[in-house]
Amino acid sequence: MPDPDLVAQALARNLKRLRTERGHTLDALAARSGVSRGMVVQIEQGRTNPSVATVVRLGDALGVSIATLLDYEEGPDVRIVPGDQAVPLWTGASGGTGTLLHGIEAPGPLELWEWRMKPGEEYAAEPHPAGTVEIIRVDEGELTLVHDGTEHPVPAGSTVSFDASYAHVYRNAGGRLLRLTMVVSVPPPR
Repeated sequence: MPDPDLVAQALARNLKRLRTERGHTLDALAARSGVSRGMVVQIEQGRTNPSVATVVRLGDALGVSIATLLDYEEGPDVRIVPGDQAVPLWTGASGGTGTLLHGIEAPGPLELWEWRMKPGEEYAAEPHPAGTVEIIRVDEGELTLVHDGTEHPVPAGSTVSFDASYAHVYRNAGGRLLRLTMVVSVPPPR
């Protein structure tokens, strides 16, 4: 697991750099993202550990992936992310995890995730920008995907794709570990 201080410093540096490159003031980024100005300041100063939802909102507002916000290396054209450098961004009450494995900009943000959810855990995701698509492969257990208020059971070995611009929930309603692999594709900013 990467050093949390290194990840926080990378987030602070990258957020400020990307905000400045795009010509956004603190107030403008706060308005675009729905994240308070004070929280943006704290993140840029490396003084807080924001939630996954906060980082997603900032990435969406800037038109970049979470991986770009958290990238602490300048890499070559081929970038290998060792397993111990994948960034866990969500931890469930029972010990489940959501780990960002890799991400690129192609032409918009494209992210690869691994999720492990213990029985009874769930993650409620906020709607992403219009045009965002998610593809989920259930590797073990059964996912209950709640999309725009409707439940969809997705058993092991199945793959589901959906429009992620609607509210959605990943839920493990079963009695065993749920393991899934997810790809999130966000369109480039207009």
